[in-house]
Amino acid sequence: MKDSQKPYISVIVPVKNEYDNIEPLVREIVSAFEPTGWSYEIIYVDDGSTDNSFDKIQSLREQFPQLRGIQLDRNYGQSTAFLAGVDTARGELIATLDGDLQNDPADLPKMIELLQKKSLDMVTGIRVGRRDTFFRRIQSRIANYVRNKITGDNIIDSACAVRVYRRECFASIVKFNGMHRFMPTLFRMAGYRVEQVPVNHRPRRFGKAKYGMLNRVFKATADLFGVRWLQKNTLRYKIKNQL
Repeated sequence: MKDSQKPYISVIVPVKNEYDNIEPLVREIVSAFEPTGWSYEIIYVDDGSTDNSFDKIQSLREQFPQLRGIQLDRNYGQSTAFLAGVDTARGELIATLDGDLQNDPADLPKMIELLQKKSLDMVTGIRVGRRDTFFRRIQSRIANYVRNKITGDNIIDSACAVRVYRRECFASIVKFNGMHRFMPTLFRMAGYRVEQVPVNHRPRRFGKAKYGMLNRVFKATADLFGVRWLQKNTLRYKIKNQL
């Protein structure tokens, strides 16, 4: 067991208007991590909710002391919410999930064990049996194909939020709005070891998706060319000899 004052793992969950999903997901995270013996914290980042999501987070803290909450002053978007969570996190490892209950927290301990066993820097999920609409699955498939074609990477599901990575590695990657779609590629650009594993995917029980055609496709395309620019212009060198 790690020192409870400094948890080993920080589980970060950004939410916007996910009131009904908060308590069930917190309970699932606790159920997934309690048997492991690892110390952990759960950080919910309320990204400008208007449905009393932060009140729900506050009301659960007495029952779940490992739960923490951050309320942003307005809606910034998923990348900023993840960044705020990491900046607040105390864990050596960062684990991330979407807040809509479609991700399964039970996948995280297995991913952490793989990261430890193989001395990886990130383990990222590939959602199998996607429980999304046909249109959304096609969008995702096309987006992943285009991203890999332009970046030269081979990330199968770059938008999957189920990830585990070392906090120290995250500190050295470029931060920008939209980075959550490219995290595995950004880690690899920085020279870190990334492995992909299948993860569970579930139907949405409450609420509705927050992202539509415009903010999923056109914004992501602009970000993609930004990442390609970074790949071509990031300064790198290898020392051959040193006296």
